[in-house]
Amino acid sequence: MNDKFDDTDFREVIGDSKEEESDTESEHTELEEIPGAGTGENTDNVNLENEYEDICYICHRPESKAGKMIKIPNDICICADCMQKTFDSMNHAGFPLGDMGNFGNMPNISMINLSDLQNMGINMMPRSQKLKKKKAKEEKKEKPVLDIKSIPAPHKIKASLDEYVVGQEYAKKVMSVAVYNHYKRVRSDNLDGVEIEKSNMLMIGPTGSGKTYMVKTLAKLLDVPLAIADATSLTEAGYIGDDIESVVSKLLAAADNDVEKAEHGIIFIDEIDKIAKKKNTNQRDVSGESVQQGMLKLLEGAEIEVPVGANSKNAMVPLATVNTGNILFICGGAFPDLEEIIKERLNKKSSMGFHADLKDKYDKEENLLHRAEVEDIRKYGMIPEFLGRLPIIFALDALTEDMLVRILTEPKNAIVRQYQKLLAMDEVKLDFEEEALQSIAEKAKKKEVGARALRAIIEEFMLDIMYEIPKDDNIGMVTITRDYIENKGGPVIRMRGCLTLEDKSEAAMA
Repeated sequence: MNDKFDDTDFREVIGDSKEEESDTESEHTELEEIPGAGTGENTDNVNLENEYEDICYICHRPESKAGKMIKIPNDICICADCMQKTFDSMNHAGFPLGDMGNFGNMPNISMINLSDLQNMGINMMPRSQKLKKKKAKEEKKEKPVLDIKSIPAPHKIKASLDEYVVGQEYAKKVMSVAVYNHYKRVRSDNLDGVEIEKSNMLMIGPTGSGKTYMVKTLAKLLDVPLAIADATSLTEAGYIGDDIESVVSKLLAAADNDVEKAEHGIIFIDEIDKIAKKKNTNQRDVSGESVQQGMLKLLEGAEIEVPVGANSKNAMVPLATVNTGNILFICGGAFPDLEEIIKERLNKKSSMGFHADLKDKYDKEENLLHRAEVEDIRKYGMIPEFLGRLPIIFALDALTEDMLVRILTEPKNAIVRQYQKLLAMDEVKLDFEEEALQSIAEKAKKKEVGARALRAIIEEFMLDIMYEIPKDDNIGMVTITRDYIENKGGPVIRMRGCLTLEDKSEAAMA
């Protein structure tokens, strides 16, 4: 007697239904839901079959997720996982497979009666078990601005960032050198015994200073997959929330499940200051220090098994092994109240004697974060092991009014250019006076949320303009003034007959 119920035994059990298959084949053909089926043209049917993928009869997963299907009589498809589970449950029951006459009397065991499937409705027919395949994405025709295979020099990386990011000269310089060294490390070998360490980065900057935007721009220029994760949702494995390994899973999804491509990507972990150690707590810190300890192996480099196409591991999802050794990790956070720790350290150095500094000496210094040291960040709540795996630490400048004015107009995708393009589709030219831009920057500075305030302010006063202009086809130009921004007047509107040839040509070209 065999204890195992293998694939051959299963075919013997269902083999009796093969003779009935030919009798019901015509019936299935009449019930097909696929358009164009039953026309008698074999070539058309083959093309239609290629457009659809099979779905597992038991778990209802498509072939693209569950893998190659096993087809049994009556055109029923079962994935390998469900077939294996069926065999395992039979082996676990421990009944003699030689005496199949008592098979139906076994407790807690139920088999599919294939003869009954012939009389079921169309919802259970194999044709309704087919899912249309997704169309393959069209290949990008445009070449990336920077090619990581040729390892662009730092000044070229910074020059490309300058077209999109205003200011932050020091931060862009640091990032350019770090990325340059990282991808040289990826291409290098260890035959001479010299192994280059990773160039993981920690960005410190006030909210709205452009931390996420710089990383997004860098990944776009290099044409590498980018995954942005929020550290606030990360928890220790086994607790409610996202596991630490879900960060790598997002990168794999961004690389279209291409492991080799994902291993050369960038992972940006935002709000990293939110996983600082909790102070004065007697409970287990599952979203603070525990997360930092769990991220150590990711930052340094390890082989991680991550689910493909899902955020959590389960029996129904295949796993892929990703080596994080060549993945560039960039962490960013605003680190509120870090300035107070820096002030405390600086004041201690000169708090005694006749030459002592005033306690409020550093209160008006906007870029105090540039004075941050590893000791200050460790005191904030980041463990030394975590900081040791982020060797490059730098701060971003706080945005001034002049920088906010430049952000409005200078970048390639500046906010003002976006609205000019929107109105140009209605053949209307949009112009901003210099004083109006200055007024917008002043309002944004008062909100203390960085560049994010610019879009909110412009949306407010552009609402009526975007609503009224499509009503009148005679409007040719709109000029935004300072009085309109400050609610003391309205915009200057010029009709098409009053426009100069230069204004008309600019509107048409836009």
